[in-house]
Amino acid sequence: MHLNITISELGTAVATGVTAFAATNIDDIIILLLFFSQVNENFRWWHIVIGQYLGFTAIVIFSLPGFFGGLVVRREWIGLLGLLPIAIGLKQLLHREQETTELQTVTNIFQPSSQLHPIQSFLFSVFNPQTYKVAGVTFANGGDNISIYIPLFAGNNLISLGIILSIFFVLVGVWCAIAYLFARQPSISGTLSRYSNAIVPFVLIALGLFIMYERGTFGLLLNIT
Repeated sequence: MHLNITISELGTAVATGVTAFAATNIDDIIILLLFFSQVNENFRWWHIVIGQYLGFTAIVIFSLPGFFGGLVVRREWIGLLGLLPIAIGLKQLLHREQETTELQTVTNIFQPSSQLHPIQSFLFSVFNPQTYKVAGVTFANGGDNISIYIPLFAGNNLISLGIILSIFFVLVGVWCAIAYLFARQPSISGTLSRYSNAIVPFVLIALGLFIMYERGTFGLLLNIT
């Protein structure tokens, strides 16, 4: 495993991080919109932000076996895992109505708990039940993310992985900010809700093809045949 990275590899890591995060988390914006629309004296915006980070961190941890597996398995074979996001994208194309119903069901998971004492500190939010409800929803909605991140992490060196993860965690905050702003603009949130399901499957399929191409899997398959 080498720890050097070229400008080209840096650009690839940045583009991969941005594309993969956007493709796998567009639906999270919708869920975040639903959470931010329910903010009140018991459910604060920082509960949502901290919960989103906790849930996403758990998703990343469960995806790391892909990176460690990539240390001992040839990159070309690892690229076959790119079939996972392709399969997920095809599945979403065939089950759009079902996913819309599942998204509506998510709104019923959140129920405000009893009022917190006004003098409780901001740090206590980390241990607040509301925070863990958001984290739980984020992690439960991240099953597809894990399936995609495992092959995405595989075949990267430590520096590339660090760049991708850094971009991921920065974009979590950006996602929260976007959702917070969108929650104040009903017309924008409605448009996103209508068109995101149509776009995401094609992005996932393209991401899977990119994983296979970047890992040299197509060349391996051609040599086999």
